[in-house]
Amino acid sequence: MENFILYEEIGRGNKTIVYKGRRKGTINFVAILCTDKCKRAEITNWVRLTHEIRHKNIVTFHEWYETSNHLWLVMELCTGGSLESVIAQDEHLPEDVVREFGADLITGLHHIHNLGIIFCELTPGKILLEGPGTLKFSNFCLAKADGENLEEFFTLVESEDTGDVVENAPQRHLKNRLQGSPLYTAPEVIKGEDFSKSSDLWSLGCLLYEMFSGRPPFFSENCSELIEKILYEDPLPPRPKGSAFQKPSAEFVSLLDGLLQKDPQKRLNWTDILKHPFWKDSLSHCDCDSSDSQVSSNEDLESWNTKGPEDACKNRSSSRADNKLLRNSFKIENPTELRPKNAAGESNESIFLLSSRPTPRTSTAIEVTDVTISPIQNSPQKDSSMTRAESVCSSQQDMESALKELIYTESDLIVTPIIDNPKIMKQAPVRFDSKALHIPAYSAEKLSSLKDVDWSDFLQQACALLDSTEKNPGTARSKLNLLSYLCTVAVHKEVASRLINSQLFPVLIQQLRAATNWDIRAKVARVIGLLALHTSELGENVPVSEAFILLTELIRENFRNSKLKQCLLPALGELLYLIASKEVKKEHPRECLVVPSAAYTVLMRCLWEGEDRIVNHLAAKIIENVCTTLSCYAQGFITGETGLVLWYLFTHSTVDSLKITAVSALCRITRYSPSAFQIVIEKVGLTAVLNSLLTGICKIQQYMLTMFSAMLSCGIHLQRLMQEKEFVTTIIRLLESPSTFIRAKVFLVLLQVLINSREMLLLSCQARLVMYIERDSRKTTAGKEQQSGNEYLSKCLDLLIHHIVRELPEILGDILNTLTNVSGRKHPSTVQAKQLKMCLPMMPIVLHLVTSQVFRPRVVTEEFLFNYGTLLVEGCILPPLVSLVHSQNVEWRLFSLRLLSETTSLLLNHKAMAEEKEESFNSNRKLLSLIRDSLLPQYENILMAPDPVPLYALKLLVALTEHSPASVSLVEENHLFPALFQVILEHQDNILGNTMQTAVALLNNVVTNKSTNMMLLFEEGLAPHVCNLLIETVALYLEADDKSSTKTANALLLSLLDILHCMLMYTTNIVRQALQAQKSGAGGDTQAAEDLLLINKPLTDLISLLIQLLPGEDTEIFENASRCLSLLVQLYGGGSQESMSAENLDSFAEVLKSRKDTRHRKVLLRIIKRMITSNEKHSESLKSDGDALLCTLQSLAQPTSCHADVAVASLASEILRTVARENPKPTK
Repeated sequence: MENFILYEEIGRGNKTIVYKGRRKGTINFVAILCTDKCKRAEITNWVRLTHEIRHKNIVTFHEWYETSNHLWLVMELCTGGSLESVIAQDEHLPEDVVREFGADLITGLHHIHNLGIIFCELTPGKILLEGPGTLKFSNFCLAKADGENLEEFFTLVESEDTGDVVENAPQRHLKNRLQGSPLYTAPEVIKGEDFSKSSDLWSLGCLLYEMFSGRPPFFSENCSELIEKILYEDPLPPRPKGSAFQKPSAEFVSLLDGLLQKDPQKRLNWTDILKHPFWKDSLSHCDCDSSDSQVSSNEDLESWNTKGPEDACKNRSSSRADNKLLRNSFKIENPTELRPKNAAGESNESIFLLSSRPTPRTSTAIEVTDVTISPIQNSPQKDSSMTRAESVCSSQQDMESALKELIYTESDLIVTPIIDNPKIMKQAPVRFDSKALHIPAYSAEKLSSLKDVDWSDFLQQACALLDSTEKNPGTARSKLNLLSYLCTVAVHKEVASRLINSQLFPVLIQQLRAATNWDIRAKVARVIGLLALHTSELGENVPVSEAFILLTELIRENFRNSKLKQCLLPALGELLYLIASKEVKKEHPRECLVVPSAAYTVLMRCLWEGEDRIVNHLAAKIIENVCTTLSCYAQGFITGETGLVLWYLFTHSTVDSLKITAVSALCRITRYSPSAFQIVIEKVGLTAVLNSLLTGICKIQQYMLTMFSAMLSCGIHLQRLMQEKEFVTTIIRLLESPSTFIRAKVFLVLLQVLINSREMLLLSCQARLVMYIERDSRKTTAGKEQQSGNEYLSKCLDLLIHHIVRELPEILGDILNTLTNVSGRKHPSTVQAKQLKMCLPMMPIVLHLVTSQVFRPRVVTEEFLFNYGTLLVEGCILPPLVSLVHSQNVEWRLFSLRLLSETTSLLLNHKAMAEEKEESFNSNRKLLSLIRDSLLPQYENILMAPDPVPLYALKLLVALTEHSPASVSLVEENHLFPALFQVILEHQDNILGNTMQTAVALLNNVVTNKSTNMMLLFEEGLAPHVCNLLIETVALYLEADDKSSTKTANALLLSLLDILHCMLMYTTNIVRQALQAQKSGAGGDTQAAEDLLLINKPLTDLISLLIQLLPGEDTEIFENASRCLSLLVQLYGGGSQESMSAENLDSFAEVLKSRKDTRHRKVLLRIIKRMITSNEKHSESLKSDGDALLCTLQSLAQPTSCHADVAVASLASEILRTVARENPKPTK
């Protein structure tokens, strides 16, 4: 059996992984699909339909295999991704490219239909691109022979596989599997008819439409609405995304109209399609495509046919014979006739080996969508649309649909005025002179209630006054006065509606065009802006298009005049938002409201660097408001350049309101096209974008999270963000925000991360995600009437919790399957090794969830308890792990040692708490026997292995000796002490390293164990080793600058002081026993005590070191150091002359002052007393160099009423008398 080399994963979907591979011994690269056996029916269907097809527009099937757990398909490798990804990246394709791609689609589908096959579910994700750009049909999982019942075939395959007849409940599930996306489904199929060649042609029309426009002909976020549109509405004329003025040719529109006929009888047939003028005779070859494709395919197969005759496809003489033979080949009565090859009875999957050579990741994606796989490169639009439009959704799809509905909230889409916005520009209050008005100065309320006659008179007077052609200052003042009056009444909704739909609006436009006084023009622009802002109605005859053209021309002609732009931009923006909002509500015919492209150009120029801040803000505000509406008028802003300019405004502005507006506008553009945010990330870098989340402005954080969520939901930058731990940790830190909306959006982003990367769940748990979930779960608990923010938070939180709960059984199942595959094997395969690395580190997730009040009731089910119980059977797990320790593979030795230490710690800790002691003892005995007999005899060699093997070996011993003190004797019996000291010597250059810390922890466990033969340790050089370690560690502790180094040195120092204390206590006890034997007259051998004191004599070098540790603030260090110092001076007196140096004397004085605890003072005074009474030179040093200490002693010797203080005073007085007696001071 030939082996395949798997180079890299190029796609992943539901229970399917796609690899780039190569057959060993050849240079033929292929795509290898690995899928679970639960998809046997789909894969069998794919194989039986395509195993003999050789055509340039159909992905070639080579062979397939069955192993113990999977089905493997070896297919032609297509390196250009999918048509879906091409549309997502380019947004839309030019008509010439649509013609070229369409010719491939027509050629391939025509050949498929000639073979008697109905493709059934034709979507862009199932069309792959070869390197040169040739389109190929792939994924025939739901295809079928013409006239065949696919449901019966699936049932036949599954009943043959299980040996039983499939019952009704699985039948309903089977129907769900056979039902695809309605986005591309013909109306007659939605009504219940079977798939046909005509329904495939409908789907083909949908693909051609989407290639040109960037979206399907029918789309809705609601499934029922989508079906309603397909059944009863006509598609809009195709218009490319972001290019509203590029129109399709008449031939293309004719072709689409013919393909998208709802009545299949009126739909174009193959004869009509092949002769259609749109193709410009590019399909003349289709009449003989069967024979032509056969010739080309034979050439392609020559290099592959090294596999043997059964894999080769024989040449056929004619297309008709070819088709007839193929039709018979896939009409199989018994599925056993078509079975995959197996691995010669082997239960492993070693015929597929992962390459050890790193290869660069390419854009290749074998995309088997919907049924078998969701590719790595997902289409922004299709991911959302296909998920939302599933007529029968699985739970995962329901979740994704609910997730997408939560990305944008009302708080993300709030619209505030462009004109008279105080955050942009402070406007002076408008005043008018009613006496000089020349028309009745009605109030807004009065104007709204005027009868038609009076209203008409009012308008005539106002228009006449504005139309006045007199050129004198009085006329200009009158016009300004009237315009000021109109500004005051235009803020009334009803008045604004009546004015904008009256003859006054054309007069205002005329004044804007013809007035020579710029004050009048500015005031007219303000009136127009206020009318557009406050009106509730917009008639069809209102000349809005003329207003757009005029405002655009005025801004362009006076572009250097910032003040003028500040007057004109608000009017332009309010009008643009008005027609955009009306277009969404379908209140205004689209033809009447044409916005010149120059308007968008002018607005974009107003965003550029160097413009006035107010002009920048106005332009950004216009984009923000217009892009809030899902209308065609926003398309002019949906460009990559807009996103970058808005980001520049955000990062370079010093005004918070402008920063918020810029990010908000970018957020709303991302709602249209998530690729806009992608372009920003690619340009400025992910780190810069993440840093923007650290600003203290809640609105900015909210909009940034919304954009990340929108981008992830479309699959953009998905793989990159899944690998960025910094991204996840930065997002989780925002859960500290006081804003409910920000926390909700964090949960939403994390949900999308976890859906696509299960590994990030472990990182999230380590970053305290579970704690944040518990906190916010309490805040969103039902009981009180919730505010909108809490309701939104609750919805997001529920989705995240539901996903995590659903993931846990999968995690446990993967761990169990992986361990089952490895069990009994000394040397796992490379694939199994990779699976172990992926699955086993996920185990701590279980601990995080079962210890949570939120998750425990949901995850601790009967299935969980069974699986977890299976996982904890040490008889199944530990023997293979122990055997792996002896593997020649260093990586496996490391991994098994680490896992063995963690497992041992878990099991022993569990048994320590067991109520049935006898059972616990027996279980402990089994574990210790396994380690004693199989592992420890080889442990000396393991400890002497190169790094980092000793680290994990020591960790196992630490876990063993910590939870099972009896195991210390095993360490002693296997003579591991010399190896332990050798490890310490070899790692003294990295005293704070993990290996040294673990070695000291093991030494601590050994020394503190009462059964340890301490003399054996002393003979091996315990004292000098501990002395050297303490000297190095104290130096690092006193010099450490950063917190992490201080913390590490602190922990290591405490362990070493514990070891030193145990050594001194042991020595003290031996000496005490010898002295007691002498005093009692029993005689006894004192030689052992004398030898022990001699061995430990080097420890006296630590006296000065321990004194230096006393003044520190850490009480634990002080107590450990003081008790060790006390034992040392009791055994050896004052030690060397340096012990009472001036520095040490000052340390004693300082610590006696700072430590107020009487117990601490008494210990220190006894140490000082012992030192000066054991060595006369120390007394002299105190007298000559210890002025500070003598003063402290004198203050402590003062009489007091407190009993405890009396003891301290007594000790201090005694020391002073000793000093005075041994060193009498001459009187002055």
